[in-house]
Amino acid sequence: MASLNVLAVVCLGYVALLFLVAFLADRMASRGHSARWLRSPLVYTLSLSIYCTAWTFYGAVGYAARSGLEYITIYLGPTLVMIGWWWGLRKLVRIGRSQRVTSIADLLSARYGKSNLLAIGVTILAVIGTTPYISLQLQSITLSFAIFAEADPLRSVNETQTVFWVALGLAVFAILFGTRNLNANERHHGVVTAVALEAVVKLVSLLAVGIFVVWGIAGGLSQTLQRIDASSIGQWQVDGGRWAAITFLSAAAFVCLPRMFQVMVVENEDERHLRIAAWAFPLYLLLISIFVVPIAAIGLELLPQRSNPDLFVLTLPLAEGQQGLAVLSFIGGFSSATSMAIVAAMALSTMVSNHIVMPIWLRWQEVGASVSGDVRDVVLLARRLSIAGIMALGYLYYTISGGGAALAAIGLIAFAGVAQMLPSLVGGLFWRGATRAGALAGLTVGFAVWLYTMLLPALGGGVLPTHILAEGLFGIGWLKPHALFGIEGLDETVHAVLWSMLLNTGAFLIGSLATFPSPLERLQGAQFVDVFEHSSGPRGWLGSVAQAEDLMIMSQRILGAGEAQRFFQAELARQGGRGPLPEPTPAFLERLERELSASIGAAAAHAMVGQIVGGSSVSVQDLMAVADETAQILEYSSRLEMQSEELSRTARKLQETNEKLTQISQQKDAFLSQVSHELRTPMTSIRAFSEILRDADHLSATDHTRYAGIIHDEALRLTRLLNDLLDLSVLENGQVTLNFSAGRLGDVLDHAVATALADGSADLRVLRDDATDDLRLSTDLDRLSQVFINLIANAEKYCTAEQPQLRIVAQESGDWLFIDFIDNGAGIPPEYRTTIFEKFSRVSPERAGGAGLGLAICREIMQRLGGDVGYLAGQEGGAFRVSLSLRREIAA
Repeated sequence: MASLNVLAVVCLGYVALLFLVAFLADRMASRGHSARWLRSPLVYTLSLSIYCTAWTFYGAVGYAARSGLEYITIYLGPTLVMIGWWWGLRKLVRIGRSQRVTSIADLLSARYGKSNLLAIGVTILAVIGTTPYISLQLQSITLSFAIFAEADPLRSVNETQTVFWVALGLAVFAILFGTRNLNANERHHGVVTAVALEAVVKLVSLLAVGIFVVWGIAGGLSQTLQRIDASSIGQWQVDGGRWAAITFLSAAAFVCLPRMFQVMVVENEDERHLRIAAWAFPLYLLLISIFVVPIAAIGLELLPQRSNPDLFVLTLPLAEGQQGLAVLSFIGGFSSATSMAIVAAMALSTMVSNHIVMPIWLRWQEVGASVSGDVRDVVLLARRLSIAGIMALGYLYYTISGGGAALAAIGLIAFAGVAQMLPSLVGGLFWRGATRAGALAGLTVGFAVWLYTMLLPALGGGVLPTHILAEGLFGIGWLKPHALFGIEGLDETVHAVLWSMLLNTGAFLIGSLATFPSPLERLQGAQFVDVFEHSSGPRGWLGSVAQAEDLMIMSQRILGAGEAQRFFQAELARQGGRGPLPEPTPAFLERLERELSASIGAAAAHAMVGQIVGGSSVSVQDLMAVADETAQILEYSSRLEMQSEELSRTARKLQETNEKLTQISQQKDAFLSQVSHELRTPMTSIRAFSEILRDADHLSATDHTRYAGIIHDEALRLTRLLNDLLDLSVLENGQVTLNFSAGRLGDVLDHAVATALADGSADLRVLRDDATDDLRLSTDLDRLSQVFINLIANAEKYCTAEQPQLRIVAQESGDWLFIDFIDNGAGIPPEYRTTIFEKFSRVSPERAGGAGLGLAICREIMQRLGGDVGYLAGQEGGAFRVSLSLRREIAA
């Protein structure tokens, strides 16, 4: 007989194998070259077997032994969904991918105006509804250990301790492999691959037991059928009400269970996988259920009368001395329980952290969303603590309920709980008129009825007083938990499902019809209902340039510095590579919100972007989607609102333009005064010293040479000023001729540094990284060198550090080359950064320098070359970025 020690070693070895598989899959995926099978439809289909928990592995046999063929309803519901409603699942997956949802709570929140209140309600319902199911898995593992303990005279099992250690082990596995990534849309390849492996293990083990029972014990197929007919199972009668109710519950749970939503929607790599899963998963359900009745019938015949039917899969092999088969069966049941508990804990932890912990934490923070910090650690800690708490709730439910109920009964309680999300989910997918108020009303009413009629009576132990069960709430007879509204005689499950779903749906419809959706709800409704026409997702944010840095800081807090910088660089390249940060356009803010929602949920991401941006606009496409079902007056109201916002934006832009023109006018006046001074000073010197040379009769040769040199230097000064004015005029009028040629970036920089510091008097230290010196350029190299010379000369003139230093950093990003010139001085004050590239602009008129034309000339040159030059904010000193396209062809 296999001892508990041997069984423990087998379990540890199997868990170690799962750890190894999950670790290798995660490692392969993180390196970016994961094997094709990791993203195959086969792995996706097998991961859906997370539906087949210990209830279906152990409980289905017990269900068949107690209720005949009624167990088929547990498999019939998902089969009908996969075959008859796969197009609805495809719509669900498309919405999940386009909206970047992380859980079913996130999806419902996004649909109904990104309401975090609704997400909190769904999360609480999901946690309470799933807790009995997790308790079921813990109970099944404990019972299977107890079966082996009965045959081991040297060992005994303390069920409470066993449940505790099993819950702890499952929590550790879920924490290690379910919270490695903050971004929920990065997929948990390790966990999904481990679940797929467990799907094969539990299928093989159940088929092995079934084959042994049919051909090893019963003597063949015909003898097995005869023994089934002779058993109580052969006398079964169809209870139409229960069959319909349980089939509906299993179908609803298949769509609404958090763990099923996790593997079916969040972990989906390609919605085309649903086409294969539509027939492959029902086939899997057929195979895993095909031997349920034979095992139940033979178990009822051969095993003692008081044997637990839920454990026939284990006790039959043990009774026949098949220890190896019994251990294999135990591993199958162990796989069924662990895979469900792990994925359910992962999914629920994401919901708890995104919709409960994070909003509370952000509200407690005294700082805004744009202040530096790191939210990643808070989110990951919240998810890990949530997993531990969810497992603790399962353990607590087991302790309170005593663990004595049949596995199938516990499973039906959980199914009925999560099914309360179905009206709001389906209504949100197909009805634009569904509102947040209706969804909240339906969920609240349905949850309360399920709690009162099903969950609390099932807990026992005085949780719901006996006088309420017998007499009804407040002594009102028609409020009895099992006879609401005076309707008696119904099966308890049918009664609870009927009233909870009926009242839930009624409250949802009435609430939606009685309230009017907000503009955001209507836009989201259009995106959900017509997702295949509007898969790009909702648009609406409108930001300003000044908010780009705040958005960058906030993104770094949530995504991490590296990931946020890569995202912003990609957006910068998408917009054309102009400026240090991308323009906060509505399209960019939409993509940023989705990127953040994958980590902290749609509602929290929407709130954090809104905290910084604080305004919105509506795109034409979204207005058209809303106008399809609105009345003329509502359509007119939307247009007025849009026009009002447009006028507000135009007024803001006019105000900004007016301020800029005023500043430029002041700078032009200062320029005219300065140019007059610049021209008058050398002209005065030239006139004075030329008169001396003309009128003096007895000048020495030395004085003659000195005065002539002064005249020469002042003439050169005038020439430079006139050349700058002429150069800028030619560039602005488009009359410049560009001479394109090919060359090395290093050669251009070498020439620029040597020219700018040619007099040898400068103490500026230039630091360069020669890694990109060999990069080939196709542009006007002389003009590009002119830009570099000007920037280096500016650093030499205006760097205020005691030991001036200039770093020149070049980097490629897609089709763009960025060359940064960063000094260690004080930099340029923020109020001057928007005008330094304007003509006549000088930040420090009192310091030595030209007339403020250098940077204006640099920008004109770079724009003629198909690039740009801009000020690089966020550095320690003054910094400029030169952007140059690498795709420009050399002119013939």
